[in-house]
Order: sequence, then structure tokens, then C-alpha cells
Amino acid sequence: MNPELAQILAQGCRQLGVAEDAAVQGALLDYLAMLQKWNRAYNLTAVRDPLEMVRRHLLDSLAIVPHVPRGRLIDVGTGAGLPGIPLAIVYPEQEIHLLDSNVKKTRFLFQVKTALRLDNMTVHHARVEEFHDGGVYDAVLSRAFASLSDMVTGCRHLLAADGSFLAMKGVFPEAELQAVQDQCELRASHPLKVPGLDAERHLLELVPRDSGGH
Repeated sequence: MNPELAQILAQGCRQLGVAEDAAVQGALLDYLAMLQKWNRAYNLTAVRDPLEMVRRHLLDSLAIVPHVPRGRLIDVGTGAGLPGIPLAIVYPEQEIHLLDSNVKKTRFLFQVKTALRLDNMTVHHARVEEFHDGGVYDAVLSRAFASLSDMVTGCRHLLAADGSFLAMKGVFPEAELQAVQDQCELRASHPLKVPGLDAERHLLELVPRDSGGH
């Protein structure tokens, strides 16, 4: 693997105070190498430059690590596995599910799971509105959902009674929050500083207003 990529990842992990173990960083770079290779045929991400992939994909995903609750998590609309795969690598003891409706993307996710032996990670190919695996999740996480309203409406059935939605956003989405204020309460907003990225990032933690039960 490119030593420059390894250096940028290591430096970024140090700044974030996460994933500082060399074996963990090695696994993250193995995932990145697979993403680059598959991207040529499957167009999994619009980001082509490997250095940009480290910043925009790996470090962007790792920036949320301090705010991710323990428990059963699902990453909805995970695409190429972001942030689900980095989280599964960092937390091998945590149960992490990845959901996407695109068959090419889920095929890639299965490949990563097998190659990196991510036994804690489960891949599901389905539309979120139609997905039921018989269980509920402590956190429903998304980096790429169109809007908070879509996320809350489409994923409500996946959330445990005391669970929370975790939405990764760029600029603080004032209008989107107003649109869901009757359904959800904003429990926390975490501004994120992603090393090497000069862009606003936020992680929003929302809980349904009927969170005392379904």
C-alpha cells in the first residue's frame, strides 16, 4: 500500500484520537485498496483520488467514532460501506449491519466482509422501507440519506424503543430539523473536524418523540 496514504491515515487517526492501532489502520487501508479496485468496474464512489478517499471516506467515517453508542447498529443506505465498514473494523466486538438496495454495492460489501474476516458485520440487500430482519437496533446510522424526514419516516420501524437516529450531515441542516421537529427531538449535535477536510461536518443524534415505546 502507498506509504503516503498510510501516513495520512495514521496522522488523521492521531488527530481524531481513534483507530491508532497499526493492525486496525492496515485493515482500513486494505478496505480502501478493495474500494479503489472495485470502483473502476462498479462505480461505487465518485471520489477517485486515493488521498481524497482517505480523507473523505475513512477519516470522515472515523470522526464519528467517539459519538457512536455501543449496541446493535445498522448503517442504512451504506453504499460502499461508509461509515459501516470502518466502524466494524474499529469495533470488532460490536454487531454492525449494513443495508443497501444496490446489488453491485452489496456484492462488494460481502467481498470486503469475507476478505477482512469481519465476522461482526452483516450485509443486507433490500430497500429500507421493506427491510425487516426480526430485530431492532440501538442506533440507525446514515451518511447518505436524502433528508432527515426520509430517514425518520423510512427507518422508524428499525429503531429500538430507546434507540436513536444518527445522521451524518455537512452544514447544520436547520430546515431539515424543522421538518421533523414534531416527530423527533434533537438530543445532540456534534460538530466534527475531519483532518485534511476544510468543510463543515455534523453528526446529529435524534430520538423519536414517542421513544417511550412503539
